[in-house]
Amino acid sequence: MHVHGMGSPEELAKKYANAIAQTKISPRNQPPAGPPPAKMGSDIFNVAQLNGIVKYDAAVNGPTIKYTIGRDDLTITAMGAEMTAAIGLNSWASFTGSMDKAYIAGDIAMQEHEVNDVVKSLRSNNIEVVALHNHMLGDNPRMIFLHYLGSGQAATLAQSFRTALDQLGKRKAMNMMH
Repeated sequence: MHVHGMGSPEELAKKYANAIAQTKISPRNQPPAGPPPAKMGSDIFNVAQLNGIVKYDAAVNGPTIKYTIGRDDLTITAMGAEMTAAIGLNSWASFTGSMDKAYIAGDIAMQEHEVNDVVKSLRSNNIEVVALHNHMLGDNPRMIFLHYLGSGQAATLAQSFRTALDQLGKRKAMNMMH
């Protein structure tokens, strides 16, 4: 679920706390934390190799690793506010499993004209597209978000993610060359 609000941080925090107080996502309705993971993502994956393929550094979070990549090539506004990677305008890939049998899931933030190239790229690399939608109203330029899921060798999945990222900004760069 995505939410949008306007006001001071204190007002927004109070409104959010009130909204979730009686839901299953309320902190008081959560099960106790389990034991720490037996292995960390850096023990499971060759992070340096995958970083070299993706061309970004992964964050290690328990037994997973995650790449989060903003859209530095665009300035996007929605309802008068600038959208940034820090508030969710990014593409990301999370890996779990092992180098030989990995799972990837993530999200790609695209402009409308990039959608078909990204979908073709992912599908040609056996990555399933599971959702295609927008998150914002009044965004300029219009942004579309694609969720995906795949499995296979971690290096192959990392290359598939990199290839999808390479589709972003491609037409803009091609137009600048002409």
